[in-house]
Amino acid sequence: MQHLRQFLIFIKELFRNRHLIAELTKADFRQKYLGSYLGIFWAFVHPTIYILILWFVFQVGFKSKPIEDFPFILWMLTAITPWLFFSECLQNTTNCIIENSFLVKKMAFSIGVLPIIKILSALIIHIFFVLAIFVIFLIYGYTPSLYNLQVIYYIFATVVLILGLSWLTSSLILFLKDVGQLIMMLLQFGFWMTPIFWSAKNLPQKYLSIIKLNPMYYIIEGYRQSFIYKTFFWETDLPYTIYFWCFTLFFFFAGGVIFRRLRPHFADVL
Repeated sequence: MQHLRQFLIFIKELFRNRHLIAELTKADFRQKYLGSYLGIFWAFVHPTIYILILWFVFQVGFKSKPIEDFPFILWMLTAITPWLFFSECLQNTTNCIIENSFLVKKMAFSIGVLPIIKILSALIIHIFFVLAIFVIFLIYGYTPSLYNLQVIYYIFATVVLILGLSWLTSSLILFLKDVGQLIMMLLQFGFWMTPIFWSAKNLPQKYLSIIKLNPMYYIIEGYRQSFIYKTFFWETDLPYTIYFWCFTLFFFFAGGVIFRRLRPHFADVL
């Protein structure tokens, strides 16, 4: 009960700083590209070029065929978009306290907002690419439907997952420098073990059960349910939905508690 009480105090503290979070998110988004000729435009250019390169490699180089009667570019887009959001957020939030070490010593500043700022800054770009998915599906002749709206639910689920993990990793990396390398390794491993370029339906059940331990499997399949399969999340695999939220809420709670307990020692190790 004590941990729960501390966690609720931590959440209330962050909520009180919501206006500060909004202002710092805008500042963080602008600061990334301050001084460059194209400015904020680069925020959208980098992911676009990366996605085009992946499309060229797999579609043109490996001559990937339509998957489940869907054009490969649409299949890939619905998976690579949430993965890039997750990957960028986890990398940026893991190092956010180190990058803003000068703020740690300011007693009036709530350090817990730093991961949130990084996530919201990346969310702006992610929403742009989600809207781009709608446009590209329209170009290919697929009209919007009610199922598309549940992408909002999956964006929310991704943010909760990242926030819990970011509180955990951003606090632990100050005491265990290897955390940064571990995160990079897990992201590289997860990139290929998540069904971004291939269909999980081709896997034997024993291997699929292992792949589904990855929470990003739920998110990526959710985006495809929203745009491709046209099914609501409560209609398919309810036990896996329960697993995802148990996993996510565990790390959301554990990350918040660990962050709050280690926060008084941050200034000592920076």
